[in-house]
Amino acid sequence: MTMGCLIRKDTMEFHLKAGDIIVDRNPFPTVDQTQVVTASEGRRVLRNTYSLLAITLLFSAAMAWLSFALGTRYISPIIFIVGAYGLMFLVHATARTGFGLVAILAFTGFMGYSLGPVLNMFMYARGGSSIVLLALSMTGVSFLGLSLVGIFTRRDLGFLGNFITVGVFVLLAGMIINLFVHASALSMVMCCGFILLSSAVILFRTQQIVRGGETNYILATIDLYVSIYNIFVSLLQILNNRD
Repeated sequence: MTMGCLIRKDTMEFHLKAGDIIVDRNPFPTVDQTQVVTASEGRRVLRNTYSLLAITLLFSAAMAWLSFALGTRYISPIIFIVGAYGLMFLVHATARTGFGLVAILAFTGFMGYSLGPVLNMFMYARGGSSIVLLALSMTGVSFLGLSLVGIFTRRDLGFLGNFITVGVFVLLAGMIINLFVHASALSMVMCCGFILLSSAVILFRTQQIVRGGETNYILATIDLYVSIYNIFVSLLQILNNRD
């Protein structure tokens, strides 16, 4: 069984956006004016992001259940890669238009549907349902904890941009190598790497939103969704192979 994990190709650009802030339309704002506008805008984007994230997660879960109920067979890796990255590109291309919401629902629905065969295998295996529930719980707790840190920490997490950039290249190299060697040990290392990288993205992007560095809630949502997806799928594989 091949577990698919996604790497956002634009995570390599995260650190370039860290310096962006929202400022007052006044061409000569004071420091206090800028801080007020940035904080207010950040809270608004954060609310919109979490609202859309909740909708996409529920829709993704519904599509996963539908796929499970229909007994969908495994999706070809080529179809998965083309579909996932094609829809992700569509989200980025339309994020600033009204079609962006349709695109992100299409992407998250596709991702949820692709989980159906995986859940089917686990739910009919001995102890599989417990693994799914444990992975789901651990993912939820991890996201909550990381989000709280990203929102309330006073430490500048901009340094994580470099970590994310390096991590993307390392994981890409590992994925390519594992296509040829099929080493279970390397797969476990890769899963741990995805969890660390996704956790860093959640911290980094959450603080970006709060501080006004990201003003598009659709782009923010897809980053958080992909991170949650990667953590969940990686935990499934780790827990399934712990014995």
